[in-house]
Amino acid sequence: MQCEYCGVDLISGAAFCASCGRPTRSDGGSGTYGTGPVATVGNALQANVAGSLCYLLGFLTGIFFLVTDPYKRDHFVRFHALQAIFLSVVCVAAFFILFIVLEVVPGFLRHMVWLLYPVLGVGIFLLWLVLMHKARKREPFHLPVIGDLAARQA
Repeated sequence: MQCEYCGVDLISGAAFCASCGRPTRSDGGSGTYGTGPVATVGNALQANVAGSLCYLLGFLTGIFFLVTDPYKRDHFVRFHALQAIFLSVVCVAAFFILFIVLEVVPGFLRHMVWLLYPVLGVGIFLLWLVLMHKARKREPFHLPVIGDLAARQA
C-alpha cells in the first residue's frame, strides 16, 4: 500500500506516513486525525507520548520534537509541538502585558491586578494538564486561534 499524498510505500498498519507524516487510511476508516494503530520507528516514543511531552517544558520541548527525527515527520507530533510553542509565546506575552498594566495602574487597582497573576497561573496550569492528557489519549484538541495556526503549519 502506498501513501496517497507522497506515494511512498507504507509500513503495514501505520497510522501515519513515515515520509510525509500525514495520516493514512490503512485502518480501513476515514483516515481522520488520531485514528488507527500507533506506529513507532525504532526506539522512538509512540506518537501520543511524544505529543504529550511536547507540552512538558513549553517551547523548549516543542522545538525539540519539531526538529528531531522521526518526530518532525509525524503530523500528530508536529501539531502538538507547534501548539505548545505558540501557547508558550502567548503565555509569556500575557504575563508581560499584565506586568506592564501593573506598572501603569495606580493605588487600589494595583492590588486587584496582582490578584490576576495567580488566577492566570492556575488557568495556564490547568490548560497545560488538559492538553497533555488529550495528546496522550490521541484526542484532537485545538485551541481556538493557536490550534488553527498550528494545524496549518503542521
